[in-house]
Amino acid sequence: MKALTTNSMWNAVLARDAAADGRFVFAVRTTGIYCRPSCPARHAKRVNVRFYPTAEAARAAGFRACRRCRPDDRSKDAAVAAAVRAACARIDRDGDAPLASLAAEAGFSPSHFQKCFKRIVGVSPKQYAIERRLARAERHLGNGLSVTDAMLDAGFGSSSRFYASRRGRAIAPHRAKRAAAGLAIRYVTVPSALGPLLVAATDRGICAIEFGESHAALAAVVRERYARADLRPADPALRRWARSIAALVAHPNAAPEVPLDVQGTSFQRRVWKALQTLPPGTTTTYSALASRIGHPTAVRAVARACATNPAALVVPCHRVVGKDGSLTGYRWGIERKAALLEREAGAMPRGRAVARR
Repeated sequence: MKALTTNSMWNAVLARDAAADGRFVFAVRTTGIYCRPSCPARHAKRVNVRFYPTAEAARAAGFRACRRCRPDDRSKDAAVAAAVRAACARIDRDGDAPLASLAAEAGFSPSHFQKCFKRIVGVSPKQYAIERRLARAERHLGNGLSVTDAMLDAGFGSSSRFYASRRGRAIAPHRAKRAAAGLAIRYVTVPSALGPLLVAATDRGICAIEFGESHAALAAVVRERYARADLRPADPALRRWARSIAALVAHPNAAPEVPLDVQGTSFQRRVWKALQTLPPGTTTTYSALASRIGHPTAVRAVARACATNPAALVVPCHRVVGKDGSLTGYRWGIERKAALLEREAGAMPRGRAVARR
């Protein structure tokens, strides 16, 4: 678990990150109260916020507990976290489980448990189960099983479900079976203001942009994912692209022109293209994005396309938020999403409002 810093705690508050509950509390000078990081109340100005490691420390400083988020009720945090851990363990063991059954075991309503699960894990129980099955299938493919055997052993009942679940993944199953054998991939990891960044490219363009916790971990991801590919060192062009992409974190208005080779369905590509038209400092919602591409009822499919975006920053899926302004999820960590939006807002000219489209 990462060490807490003032910036990471503030980002967790901005994200209303339930996973940070129990790690610290924040207090507001102007109201005299302290809260959980996930408190749904309107955010205070940063200058008026103080952070404390425990509720006891906040009380000792003269603050009182918020009646809305009840930061002194530690049993609530522990119960929710334990229920989500148990649900993950059941999905890992059984391969899948109905939401209603998981919620009943946890003692919550299905809708409330789904929200708790997504806040802590980052995806819904259904998507978590799909990702676990896909991971098993890709391990089987890497070990030499046929696509059909890998699909069935991983728990996919039909090829249509398997291929539908794989949409948005850059490497096709026949290449995954051979760990991308015969595919030439160049890659490089570079530092950024929000952690190490991986940029990988085929001969046609950039196929992956991902944040990670360390350069070594990102390099290991490439070696495992493309174990039989023709892995090559980055050429000068790729290094320039990677540096310009990493610079977007600190200078979001300087969007680089880089070629992309990201694989997805026609629908996903339309979503990713629409995301690229969103200027820095603006946000949209999943429903507004669905309407923008001409499919107003395809809100869930739009959310799925955002979740499977293979190119962080260049395809700015972090600019999509919930209808209530909540940050929902982000495959590279909700704290990074909050930080990106905060930096983009800070880079906007004074007096310009953030547009919600």
